Amino acid sequence: MLEVQGISVSYGKHRALEDASVRVAKGEIVVILGANGAGKSTLLKAISGICEGHVSGSVRMDGTDLTDKPANRIVEEGIALVPEGRGIFPDLTVQENLTLGAYSARARDEEAGNLERLFTLFPKLHERRRQVVRTMSGGEQQMVAIGRAMMSNPAILTLDEPSLGLSPLLCKELFQNLKAVRDTGIGILLVEQNAKQSLAIADRGYLLENAHIVHEDSAAALAVDPAVQKAYLGGAAAKPVRSAPVAAPASAPRTQRPAAADPAAIAAAAMQNFAPAKRAAVAPPPPPPPVQAAPPPSRPAPAPVTPPSPAATRPQGIQIDDLVSRARATSAAQVSTRNAQQPRRDPPRPKLADRTTAMPDLGNSADRLRAALDEIEQAARRAEAYRTDHNRTPKPTGK
Repeated sequence: MLEVQGISVSYGKHRALEDASVRVAKGEIVVILGANGAGKSTLLKAISGICEGHVSGSVRMDGTDLTDKPANRIVEEGIALVPEGRGIFPDLTVQENLTLGAYSARARDEEAGNLERLFTLFPKLHERRRQVVRTMSGGEQQMVAIGRAMMSNPAILTLDEPSLGLSPLLCKELFQNLKAVRDTGIGILLVEQNAKQSLAIADRGYLLENAHIVHEDSAAALAVDPAVQKAYLGGAAAKPVRSAPVAAPASAPRTQRPAAADPAAIAAAAMQNFAPAKRAAVAPPPPPPPVQAAPPPSRPAPAPVTPPSPAATRPQGIQIDDLVSRARATSAAQVSTRNAQQPRRDPPRPKLADRTTAMPDLGNSADRLRAALDEIEQAARRAEAYRTDHNRTPKPTGK
């Protein structure tokens, strides 16, 4: 068991840690919670013998006093540190990093057994044992750092902010790995700002505020402590509010759920609430009386261009070819007549009122056709007048 009694650390006149006492047994996880600058990392460095400040107090491992002992002697006694930032060798492979963790005399005789046990605990390290560490993800590098510390065959493993810089998914995987390490019988002293996940896997916890240990309790009690929730878990847990049951209206009775919590029965009862109600058969309404169509309005008969033959039968509808041929004949007759009557020098533009033969009233489509034919006729007249004037104009002769 690791026992720390009255540890105090000062950097000159600054007091970083004041009379802190913690204990960690083998096979348990102890978490230290605190804000930035509270002295959490200083406590781990003082335990591991690498603190640069002035350290006072006592550190004991299984009854052996390790106060003022060098770091290599503390590792020989079974305390290994995973520092903040991992502290791995990035240009070496995974297996080379792990082998460097077994340099102490405590671990040399059991290096092969520890490596095999580590590969069993972390199968991914066995798959990546020949991979250069700097090419691995942050979570995998953190796994290498923990494995290297475990290769020293420790009894107590201390970790300083192991989830720093990891994604939520990798954090979850990391804490699951720490539980697996705890199950091997190794005690873990964990400094972590992720209070929710660290308390979920821890057995006990300490609160460190302003360089002092202010509270110690089980992890389950700390997780529901209002002060801890407010400071580290984002506020006190909201209590569920039960609303008074509202009686269902008589017109819409609800199906009672079965007493047994059977998912299939619950689903069947819920589907009954959404079943459509049966409707009474209603006789189809009688068909409406037929509506008599009003007779179409009578239109005046169009004036015929030429008297129709009594034997000829006019087809139903409008015959476009017939209309076009008659329009061409009428236009040709009008052009020849007006050219003969009017002077050829400057013929005036003909007017639509001068038409001698009326076109039949053919509705909207006939009006459009008539307008198109008039435009064609006018264009032909302008072209004829221009051609006549051009031929009569004398051409200049050069000298």
